Amino acid sequence: MSASNSGLVLVVVGTDHHPFDRVVGWADEWAASHAGVRVLVQYGTSRPPTTAEGHDLLPVGDLTVLMSEAAAVVCHGGPGTIMGAREAGHVPIVVPRRSDLGEHVDDHQVRFATRVAAAGQVHLATDQPTFSSLLERAGAGEAGFRIDLASEDPAAEAVARFAASVDALLARRGGTRRQRSRS
Repeated sequence: MSASNSGLVLVVVGTDHHPFDRVVGWADEWAASHAGVRVLVQYGTSRPPTTAEGHDLLPVGDLTVLMSEAAAVVCHGGPGTIMGAREAGHVPIVVPRRSDLGEHVDDHQVRFATRVAAAGQVHLATDQPTFSSLLERAGAGEAGFRIDLASEDPAAEAVARFAASVDALLARRGGTRRQRSRS
């Protein structure tokens, strides 16, 4: 993202009581080199950012609105936050909390994020260069960071399959669904 393409980068660390200073620091450093971009960090119990805009907690409604407005979403490896980002139309950049750094009690976020990244559901950032590169790619509008919500809706897919089946059945009987509904 550049000053000419100034979107919102939303960084969400969640509400766990363990600090997640690593990702706050990465976001702060990235914000310092991208002055025209609004970087908002929900930092929880971590140290507040010094360059980026920071909020310890955000009401769920505000977080939902911010996710839908964001050009890119960065989050911890919690399934709820990842799904919230995806429901807002993002393939989020995920930085899982690590137990060896005191960011969580175990490495379940590392295992989960690795698995969903392998399935193409998230972009995994385990180091600062990858984090920065992914933000640059998302900001440049590269494919793979947004979701076409209509195509992701399993109900819409089921309805489309059902409609195709009905059309095929009606075609065998000499008409289409549209022709029959006009009669």
